[in-house]
Amino acid sequence: MIVVTGATGALNGATVEHLLKLVPAERIGVSVRDVAKAQHFADRGVRVRRGSYEEPAALRQSFEGADQVLLVSSSDPHADAVSLHRAGIEAAVAAGARRILYTSHQGAGLDSPFHPARDHAATEALLAESGVAWTSLRNGFYMHSLEWMLGPWSESDTIAVPADGPMSWTDRADAAEAAAVILAGERAFDGPVTLTGTSAVTYDDVAAMLGVGRVVLGDEEWVAAQTARGVPEFMARFMLTTYQAAREGRFAGVDPALTELLGREPRTVADFVTTMRGGV
Repeated sequence: MIVVTGATGALNGATVEHLLKLVPAERIGVSVRDVAKAQHFADRGVRVRRGSYEEPAALRQSFEGADQVLLVSSSDPHADAVSLHRAGIEAAVAAGARRILYTSHQGAGLDSPFHPARDHAATEALLAESGVAWTSLRNGFYMHSLEWMLGPWSESDTIAVPADGPMSWTDRADAAEAAAVILAGERAFDGPVTLTGTSAVTYDDVAAMLGVGRVVLGDEEWVAAQTARGVPEFMARFMLTTYQAAREGRFAGVDPALTELLGREPRTVADFVTTMRGGV
């Protein structure tokens, strides 16, 4: 059985949808905080059980009979993500899973300015120490994030953000589909697997695609602009680490694995920008 956590969320929910096209529903289980929100899966024959990283006993029960477990990474910037992920890993091991998969991020590293990258690296270390086969899905930065990271570009005809670097923006839906292909396939993917778009672009490139200007703001100037718009300073500084990591080339690499798994070209930033322009 394949058990997927966070299946009521956008990423792993889409993975379950793709799994249903690849394997029988009785081979799929989901571990969710609120079973009512997963009723649409239960109606199609998926095993639905309650489980969360904060409740180890319930989590172990939700993993019962699993050959593979897909752990979703915590998205709460205030949480002790590594401790939560440790609970998930320990529950999967206790349940007898033969392989643990984890939704990581491109550029995972303990020395990264991007705070989640440190959590991902620490979690990968826990996976390596677990004694169970593991796969870390290092997804590229999700391109839907551009909608809020670009700021009010349509009002000002300008993208005003800090200095950046190339980023291999990746469609979340493509990453979800690739995860399903890996889970359902016979090929073993051991350790980190990088899943990115086919090219890395800068904000200068995005501005050119949109036909708007590009202004480079100083880090503190940008934080002040964000807080003036009502963004809490904590969140603004959290977001700032994205640009700082990009400057160091943490998100610049591209990898053919996503294209190979999908059997087609993944969605591009140009595709996404076309959608954004159509909505203006």
